[in-house]
Order: sequence, then structure tokens, then C-alpha cells
Amino acid sequence: MYPEYMQDSLKKVEASRPSRLRLSREKGREHIFPAMTAAQREEVLQKFHPDYKKIAKRPLRIGVNKGESITTEVADILEAYSRINPDVFDLNHPDMETDVLIVGGGSAACSAALLAEQEGVNVLLVTKLRLGDSNSIMAQGGIQAAVNPQDSPIRHYLDVMGGGHFDNKPELVEALSMDAPLVIDWLIELGVMFDRNPDGSLKTRHGGGTSRTRMLSCKDYSGSGILRVLRDEIECRKERIRVIDFSPVVELIMDTDGRVAGAILQNFETDEYFIVKSKAVILATGGMGRLHIQGFPTTNHYGATCDGVVLGYRAGARLIYMDSVQYHPTGAVFPEQILGFLVTEKVRGLGGQPVNKDGYLFVFPLEPRDVESSAFIRECVENHNGVKTPSGQQGIWLDSPIIEELEGVGTVERELPAMVRQFKRFNIDITKEPMLVYPTLHFQNGGLDVNARCETSVPGLYAAGEVQGGTHGRNRLMGNSQLEITVFGRRAGTFAAQYAKSLEKTSDLTLEHVRKYNREVEKIGIDPARVSPILLPDYIPNHVKERQLTSHYLGAIRG
Repeated sequence: MYPEYMQDSLKKVEASRPSRLRLSREKGREHIFPAMTAAQREEVLQKFHPDYKKIAKRPLRIGVNKGESITTEVADILEAYSRINPDVFDLNHPDMETDVLIVGGGSAACSAALLAEQEGVNVLLVTKLRLGDSNSIMAQGGIQAAVNPQDSPIRHYLDVMGGGHFDNKPELVEALSMDAPLVIDWLIELGVMFDRNPDGSLKTRHGGGTSRTRMLSCKDYSGSGILRVLRDEIECRKERIRVIDFSPVVELIMDTDGRVAGAILQNFETDEYFIVKSKAVILATGGMGRLHIQGFPTTNHYGATCDGVVLGYRAGARLIYMDSVQYHPTGAVFPEQILGFLVTEKVRGLGGQPVNKDGYLFVFPLEPRDVESSAFIRECVENHNGVKTPSGQQGIWLDSPIIEELEGVGTVERELPAMVRQFKRFNIDITKEPMLVYPTLHFQNGGLDVNARCETSVPGLYAAGEVQGGTHGRNRLMGNSQLEITVFGRRAGTFAAQYAKSLEKTSDLTLEHVRKYNREVEKIGIDPARVSPILLPDYIPNHVKERQLTSHYLGAIRG
């Protein structure tokens, strides 16, 4: 329940609701508050988006992107030693061999595995945790696709480009928008049950920054609705798709011709290392939310520690837009037990409104995420119109009860069951009370630089999903992540399998790239205790002096 001192503010929200409701009905939800002009958007971003702070980024001192300014916390883990000693591995006797090795446990990895298997190659899928433990399964709002008569892939393309400030790679956006309707058909054929209208047609809603209603959903369990079907399909093909859980990749293996030719796994349960030889590797490791950039809470799952970026970069793959981070505007800020948990954008798509402590609607509810987040921060930090929590956090009211007035009683329970359940645990009824929210670390905009075939700059290495960069430019629109992971997961699986079939044999295996990288790290004076990939987040308090600093430590020292 909300503390007593918040009740005056809640009463102001309730008192302003009838007038906001009247305006919504008279002018339409799109016109209740004017959308920002391009100049206004740029101003609020420059002043209040976390990416624009001086501490947000610094030049990278090693590797193929040396000299580029990237997110500080990412630079820290790239400037680190390998977790392994390359001299102790006998690469002449691999423990396993496969045609295509897929690293990850979410929808990108599963999509890649299914399409690679269709090409008739041997597939091995390895996960850090369990198959399905990923950001994919936590996604709520939906997946975009131009499936309506008044829409088109071209309009979708333009929305994605505009949302990303036209920094997107056009070939990736073309693949994303053109493949989208095909992917939806594929998912439906596999058994995904998207929400439908009474006439049986697919139900679509608006997302922030979109010009058409193209957001498909499975209530507010969309990621789960998609991934459970993909995971079941993997299970049906288990004779041809081998899966190993609790075995993260800690290093890629090259061959003497400069191709990626396998990986080294570390089994979490036994602490053993395994050598896997493969003709192609697909990285589908997800994002970096558990780095807690600039101290922000995160929506991400426990294993989102930027592993794929580290592995690919150490092997020589180029990065793109690693100076850009997405903060979702509506992360829960109260109750503080769920600090940072996602409050889906679908709440605003249904008509929910962000209002300040006085019940005033201060921003168009469906601005692109970076703009909306910046407006929330401005309202709290500069205008001092946020609501403080018991621990001193600040938040904005997200008026969900107004949805019941706009869409009819029962809409919130029907369309947002996950949100209802999440807050009901703390005796907050979001059909009658608003939610208190603030921006939370959500998505890795940048990543490994790939083309439309999901090829990195290193032969034999492919990337799909959040670990890849360039699709969204420097800001992602709602619903395009669930689309990206399925579109490019499928593409990576297909093209990696075709590459593997064309490769008659690999040259001798080597870890020389690891030795070379370690020498670069040594030259810049990094403490030997700093290792990466992190694998699991480091939540040891800074005042604790004794830390596990061996190569088996599942964390990194970052300062």
C-alpha cells in the first residue's frame, strides 16, 4: 500500500482524472498533450538523458574500436583479462564437435537453432543458465509487424529509422521490417496465440513513436508467449538440436586462418571446462542490463552481463553504437522490493497517462522512449514535481485507472494481467490506483556490428538479437526487440548453417587471439584480477575487502 504521505498527491491525480478523461474523449488520446517538436526532443535529450552526461562514456584503449568513446562500464569490462589461461588447453582434442554452435538461451538463440536445423546441419545450443532464462521471456508489451491493410513494411521502416534518430543501419532496418509479417505467420504456425479481435483478426495497438497500430501481443506476457512455443519446438527436435544448460561460453576459439572455429565452455555445476569445435558460432547472448549503467536499476534478467560483446570483441569483431543505452521510462520505483521492474509500455498504449505529483499531464504519453524518459527525469530533477519514496527515490504517477474509463471496466485485468499480479502482491490495485515509475536501464542499443546476414567482421562468427548493434540506431521503439530477436535469429541460423556446409574443414585451432589481447590489457596497466566476461553480476559491497579474485570468480572487479 502507498504510504500515508503520498495520499495527498494521489488525491490530486484522482481529482484531475475527469478533466483529462474529457479531453481524451473530445480530442482523442493522440491530442490530449502535444507531441514534442524535433527541436524540443533534442533539447530534453541533451539536458537530461543519461547518455549525455560526461561520465557516461570514455575512450576505449584496446582492440579494433580503440579510440572510440563507449559506455564507461562496457569499456571497463572490455579492458580486462580473459577468464582462462590459454596455455592449459589442448585444442587438438575437443570434447565436442558440431557444425553450428549457438550461444544463448532466449528467442534469438531458439530461432537460430530451429532454422539452422532446417538446413540439415548439426546444432549445439549452450546456455549460461537454463534454456529460456533470458530477457526474451520477460518481455511484456508486444511485437511489431505491419499486418494491417492501412500499414506497410515501408511505414514500419520509416518509424524505426526515425525512432533511432536515423543512425540505424538501413540494411538491418529493411530486413527487420520486411521480414516482420513473415515472422508473425511463422510464429502463429508454431502455435503462438496472439490477442485477437472478436472477428478473429489480430489485435494491434500503438507503441511510442509509431505512426500506425502494429503492436501485436499476448496480453502482457508477450515474450513468454513467444519463447515458450520456440522452446517447445526445440524440445520436439532434441534429437537434432543438442542443448547444454548452465555452461556459459568463456572464450571463443579461432583457427589459424582467422576464422572462429569453436568455443570454451565453463560448466557452472562442475566447474569443468569443455572445448567445442564448430564450423560457425552464433552469439545470441542478449544485453548488459546487469552492469547497472550509472547506477540505474534494471529490467534485465540476472545473466544479462554483456558477455557476447566481450567474446566477440576479443576475437576481433567490430562494435557499433556502444555509446548508447536505452532507459525504459516506466520502471517500478515503488514498492522498492520491485525497484526497476518493467511496467510495460502497453499501459500507455492502452491510454495510461504519466502525471506529476499534482496530477498534471506533462508530456505526450507515447513519445519515443529516450524522449519520454528524459521528460520524466526533467520533471523530477529540474521541476521538482516527482513523488519521493521512503528511500529517497523519485517517481512519476502512471495513471492506469483512467484505462478503465477509456476502454471499459475490466480492460486492465484482461490486457495487463502480469502488471495486476505484480502490484497486487503489495496490496496495490492498479485498476483503482496509479503506479509510481521512473526510468530504468532496459536495452543495449549498440553491440556487435553485423550485416543483414548476421555476419560480424570475423569469418564464422554471427550475432543475433540484443547482442547485435545497428538495428535501432540510438533508440529502440517498443516491440522491435521481440521482432529483432526472431527476424535475425532466423537469419543467423540460416546463413550460419549455409556457411558451415560450405566449409569443408577448419585449420588448426588456436587461442593466440586471447594471448594477444591479454598483452594489450597488460600494456595499459590493468589489475590482473580484472577478468571478463563477467558471467554473473557482482553485487559484493564496495567496503568488503576480501573478494574472490581467481579465474573462477564469477564476477569482475570494476574499480
